[in-house]
Amino acid sequence: MVQVKFLSKLKENTSVGLDIGTSSAKFLKLKNSNGSMELCACKRVPLGADTEEPLKKLIQEQEVRKANISVCGPAAIIRYAQFPRMNEDEFKQALRFEAQKHLPFSISEINLDGAILTDLPDNKMLVLLAAVKKDFLSARLKLMDKLGISVGAVEIDSTALINAFNFNQRQDEALKGKTVALLDIGAAYTNLNILEAGAPRLSRDIQLGGNNFTQKLSELLGINLKTAEELKINPPQDKTEVVARGVDAVLAGLAGEIRVSFDYYESQSSFSVGKIFLSGAASLMPGLKESLGGLLGIQVETWDPFAKVNIPQELASSDEFKNSAAAYAVAFGLALHF
Repeated sequence: MVQVKFLSKLKENTSVGLDIGTSSAKFLKLKNSNGSMELCACKRVPLGADTEEPLKKLIQEQEVRKANISVCGPAAIIRYAQFPRMNEDEFKQALRFEAQKHLPFSISEINLDGAILTDLPDNKMLVLLAAVKKDFLSARLKLMDKLGISVGAVEIDSTALINAFNFNQRQDEALKGKTVALLDIGAAYTNLNILEAGAPRLSRDIQLGGNNFTQKLSELLGINLKTAEELKINPPQDKTEVVARGVDAVLAGLAGEIRVSFDYYESQSSFSVGKIFLSGAASLMPGLKESLGGLLGIQVETWDPFAKVNIPQELASSDEFKNSAAAYAVAFGLALHF
């Protein structure tokens, strides 16, 4: 597990992940029975201009007292950097000094954590740096306090996503030693991570997501955003062609950003990305993975965060769960902090 978090408390046998996005919140509760995970509950609720009221209702319904949360966007970043080789204790002591050379924020205005990834030649090592602006994190923690939630751990979306993926794929022989990309398409941002044999090597947030697809359909069809959102996920037969045209127009821009990241990674590495794994609510759009795969010339598939989890029948058979499992990837990674 990539351990980069800004707050951590005592372990328990149940854990809640709360992924608060720009258009929805995803709640997920796991139970850990000697390493075997069971899904206790999950729910997704839409968020509007007023995020507090729907969150308050969700928390009351689910009787949430403690949760692990994440942050993303411009105020929360991950960087990969080379440090002089050192042990774990030395790394923690040198982190703030060395990190300042690689981050766009002043050390005084951020919460910072990091992890050693691997040794490199010339007595160096590759490290992951995770930083979030103090004012941004403070605002999120104040919201949790107002909602009556004790925060167990705070992560960046990327590390939660990576941990969720590795938990599910750790025994997949076909992926051992392979280089893959994780693409989590949210409403406002698309989170991209490249993994070599499960270890992160590149992470970035692309400022393009499901809202862009909705906006494009609204413009093409002259309809309001609410109707465009419904068409995006479930287009009627007579609208499939125009919906596909709108999706492809936005997808071309997203594919271009992904290709830039792949090219940069491949210029720094002897490996190339062989497969993309999709998650996020917007990844559920019909035909998206096929179109994206065609644009990039790479195999694309949607992955199930719950593949290695015991799921009660009443949850597994619900339409909400069956139709939106991929939307819970970040929340699942957060809930893995026990």
